[in-house]
Amino acid sequence: MKRQRTRAAWRGRLTLWIGLLMMGALALSALLAPVICRFDPLEQDLYAFLTPPGGEHPFGTDQLGRDMLSRVLYAARVDLPVMVLAEIAPFVIGVFLGMVSGYFGGRVEWFVTLATDTFIAFPYYLLVVVVAFATGAGIHGIFITFMLVGWLVYARVARGVTASLRGAEWVASAKLTGYSDLRIIATQVFPNVLPQAVVVLMTDMAGLLAIIVTLGYLGIGITPPTPDWGAMIAEGQNFMTTAWWLSVIPGLMVVYTGIGLSFIGDGLADVWR
Repeated sequence: MKRQRTRAAWRGRLTLWIGLLMMGALALSALLAPVICRFDPLEQDLYAFLTPPGGEHPFGTDQLGRDMLSRVLYAARVDLPVMVLAEIAPFVIGVFLGMVSGYFGGRVEWFVTLATDTFIAFPYYLLVVVVAFATGAGIHGIFITFMLVGWLVYARVARGVTASLRGAEWVASAKLTGYSDLRIIATQVFPNVLPQAVVVLMTDMAGLLAIIVTLGYLGIGITPPTPDWGAMIAEGQNFMTTAWWLSVIPGLMVVYTGIGLSFIGDGLADVWR
């Protein structure tokens, strides 16, 4: 058993480092986009439209002659921060509500369970698209959308872990020593909830990126002319037979990011097992 745990921890650290290196390389490339890219992502050159990858355009150009390398990296400067920042509030709200409901039980737990089960009864992507249509396109619409529905998964995880801990002997001992309920939640329950919540966060961020790209593809995400992977995929679908790189390259960037986040989540799960 000990040997199996050691192998799992070693495998987890390796997977974690691979994921961190993948995401670090992507983040660094996006950060240094003004240095790496020779062309402005919005600069049009109709004499060089639909140029295949190679030469001075490593990723080719689009139907307006815009450099695809510049557009892909500048889209990362938009999509990745939105992916991260849009998760902060749902993560905090969901973990807090989940711990409170799981610890106190009763009506608080009933209310949170009812809310999460009601929302989760609907197809998640459909719910997100409906809310996005209602809140409007653009970055603010994405933030509002995930503020409303993104906390559900964290609340369910935190509530389940906390509910399994509230009857533990060390919780009763903490109460006998004079710890308040909020102090027990903050110092005793939260450290046990956090590892699982962070693992879920990595998986959910990958899903969130897919949703951001989907909204951009549908035209209700990042508003043009700001580069966005989803909008780029949508624009390139009409040229798949003649200019495959227009949709394939931004699509591969989405896949690459999802794999990197999955490696981080799997690595953390093995390390914290």
